[in-house]
Amino acid sequence: MSGVYRGIDSSPEIVVRWARERWEIDGAYALRREVFCREQGLFEHDDLDAVDAHAQLLVAVCDARVVGTVRIHRRDAADCGTTWFGSRLAVSEAFRRHGRIGATLIRLAVSSAHALGCETFLAHVQAQNAPLFQRLHWRTLDVTMLFGLEHHRMQADLAHYPPCATPYLGFVVDQRRAA
Repeated sequence: MSGVYRGIDSSPEIVVRWARERWEIDGAYALRREVFCREQGLFEHDDLDAVDAHAQLLVAVCDARVVGTVRIHRRDAADCGTTWFGSRLAVSEAFRRHGRIGATLIRLAVSSAHALGCETFLAHVQAQNAPLFQRLHWRTLDVTMLFGLEHHRMQADLAHYPPCATPYLGFVVDQRRAA
């Protein structure tokens, strides 16, 4: 895919891909606990739910460490429909200043679902993150309260997300555009 670079020599490479190793899955869940339980206090001990049993985890990996994650899924395990969902987007606090990890996770999430027949991709996005999604060609459908926080139910414009049929290879984050 164009626009993907190996990064600046002085910066470690960050690869965004579908989780494929046990340590990546464990790292994704640990990062979600850090962000959603410890930082935001949305859940007491962990944020795991029934969706995790059938969701596909995506990870951003740097120096053999998970620094970002999101999951994609259909409504439930039996659902063969064309509507997909993204949820539990999290980036390690130390890497948030990077500026491209969340956007690249979103791009791979939507593009890989698109390759699997997705015709509609939705997410509930915390209000403070809605502007990022809007810059990435998402639109707000409505606003609701979830877990005591305002969330935008948003839909991706699939025209801006060409199908990615190689999600286990994923994307390398462009370090030259990092903030």
